[in-house]
Amino acid sequence: WQLKTEKDCTLEYRVRGSDGISSEKATSKSYKGNNGVSDSYLYTVRLTNLTKGADYEYRTRTGDTVSEWYPLKTDDGKSFKAVVVSDSQSSDYADWEKLFKSAMARNKDADFFVDLGDMVDNGEDEYQWQTWLKSVEPTISDIPLVPALGNHEAYTLDWKMMLPERYTSHFNVPQNGDSALPNHYYSFDWGDVHFTVLDTSLYEEKEWIPDLYEKEKVWAKKDILQSKKKWKVVLMHKDPFQYSFADPSRPARQEGFSEEGRAFMPIFDETGVDLVLSAHLHTYRDRGHVYDFKRNPKGPAYVILGLSGNVRYPGLWKEHTLDEYTAPQPETDNYVVLEASEDALILTGYLPDGSELHRTEVRKSE
Repeated sequence: WQLKTEKDCTLEYRVRGSDGISSEKATSKSYKGNNGVSDSYLYTVRLTNLTKGADYEYRTRTGDTVSEWYPLKTDDGKSFKAVVVSDSQSSDYADWEKLFKSAMARNKDADFFVDLGDMVDNGEDEYQWQTWLKSVEPTISDIPLVPALGNHEAYTLDWKMMLPERYTSHFNVPQNGDSALPNHYYSFDWGDVHFTVLDTSLYEEKEWIPDLYEKEKVWAKKDILQSKKKWKVVLMHKDPFQYSFADPSRPARQEGFSEEGRAFMPIFDETGVDLVLSAHLHTYRDRGHVYDFKRNPKGPAYVILGLSGNVRYPGLWKEHTLDEYTAPQPETDNYVVLEASEDALILTGYLPDGSELHRTEVRKSE
């Protein structure tokens, strides 16, 4: 959480409705504002050893001042639902906020939500971060957020490259990636699904982390192989596929696979990944199962999500040979709902009004 001044803060938590309250002291970090946002302090508490499938509640305390109690429910290891958005970056976050709140209102039973990157349009602009954070209240206080790092998180105010310092300051994810790159890439389990979340911003971060993909490939292979969960899902911002431009004024570019695809798809094949969700191109497409860069039911299912903000690229991309479904053109905002059970991973895309776009089902025999 964030305060304008530095104070001694704690986080208090308890089993919902009980009298026994536990507390943990928060660590603080000074944080520079910009673009009309004042300097502040960020506070973090990491809780461990919580009981599986339990209903807790938590609040923050600063001296005698306490917040309201917020819900905190831990994973019960069973079926679950998550709302997934992508490219929420916007010139005006009103459309994004409306879509997000509508999606959450239709899915009040969601266990967590995911943003696949390009959360804001300019990563150094604190005004945009504050606007984004306000737009996801009260959801972000009630259920966990799963963030993935997008390339726009690594842009300075004058649109040069930078390390995504505001992103990595605002979000604290499981610290099981690279200890030298906290909050860049990580993994977690929910239900019977292992999620691997990648940082695909090598182009933007190359000056500072030239070996990002080499380090990340070694980590990802080990991370996925060591999981004993039935389902393995990868979340990444940049799409593994490469599309040709439909606009003749754009430079010629052959369809195929992006640098990210060439780097990571062989690892997905080798480790038995079931589903890969990506973003970045602002177009919703289902490419079916791909193995060794070809159509093959042996491989993971690849779905690229469209945009959830208002930065639209209508008619920018041609069809890819491997596309099995493309959202109606010109594309508008959309979001997806991921439902995971013992039998299947079901991904359903929706328009802002709740109309269903497309459904992807991933199943496998034991």
